[in-house]
Amino acid sequence: MSYTTAALLGVLAALIVDVLIFRTKLVTRLVFWATYPIILIFQLISNGILTGRNIVRYDPGAIIGWRLVHAPVEDLLFGFALVLSTLSLWVALGPACPRRER
Repeated sequence: MSYTTAALLGVLAALIVDVLIFRTKLVTRLVFWATYPIILIFQLISNGILTGRNIVRYDPGAIIGWRLVHAPVEDLLFGFALVLSTLSLWVALGPACPRRER
């Protein structure tokens, strides 16, 4: 399986978790899309450092070849999937988690 295929499957899985399993539907909320660029900026900085210094390398045959700040665009897809699935889980479990009293 190529890195591109894995990234696309990760996004699909995160969308299924968000919309169908947890039904949090974060991708339909303006607040998600308004704040996602903040995460994206820091992802691009860290990816740029790691790939620009050759700490992380990618097999050219496994990616489509498009890069943004030295990193393959597939990393943006993986980052999106990671953030969306984590936030969906956070929102879904939020009411069930006990709150600490101060």
